Amino acid sequence: MRVSVFGLGYVGCVSAACLARDGHEVFGVDINQSKIDLIAGGLSPIVEPGLDELLRNVVISGHLQVSTDAADAISKSDVSLICVGTPSNNNGSINLHYVERVCREIGTILANKDKYHVVVVRSTVLPGTVREKLIPILEESSGRKAGYDFGICMNPEFLREGSAIKDYYSPSYIVIGELDESSGDAV
Repeated sequence: MRVSVFGLGYVGCVSAACLARDGHEVFGVDINQSKIDLIAGGLSPIVEPGLDELLRNVVISGHLQVSTDAADAISKSDVSLICVGTPSNNNGSINLHYVERVCREIGTILANKDKYHVVVVRSTVLPGTVREKLIPILEESSGRKAGYDFGICMNPEFLREGSAIKDYYSPSYIVIGELDESSGDAV
């Protein structure tokens, strides 16, 4: 598959590297140029055993490309994983600013994409967030309808720091929440 990964922090970097290792064509996107430069050089921006070597191999093989260009990544991919951070607010609630911003950006790009594209939320969000907040943002910014013009799924991550690569390949759970069957099948 051709997959774009938005957010190259813990979840995004591990997911991108593992997908690329499995032979998928992966396009990593992040707004932090320093992170992009590290990964493009085969170095991990996070501390995770085995990730430097894995990144080096998939970058050299060409299965993982990274940039700050979201439009280019989406134009080259069929599925986009949203893996941006959801830090806590002062009151303990989840801050959705980064997820909402990426959804707005993806939606704007999808407005000009003719091919069906699946958006997958892997960031930590509460139940109902995708349907109540993220789908409306994607639909408004794209002018398109979720489940018809583009797909959307929820695929929460279960990666532990220090064993994320192992957890990726041997997950305790795999959860896919699909809006439409073809999106779920793609994920």
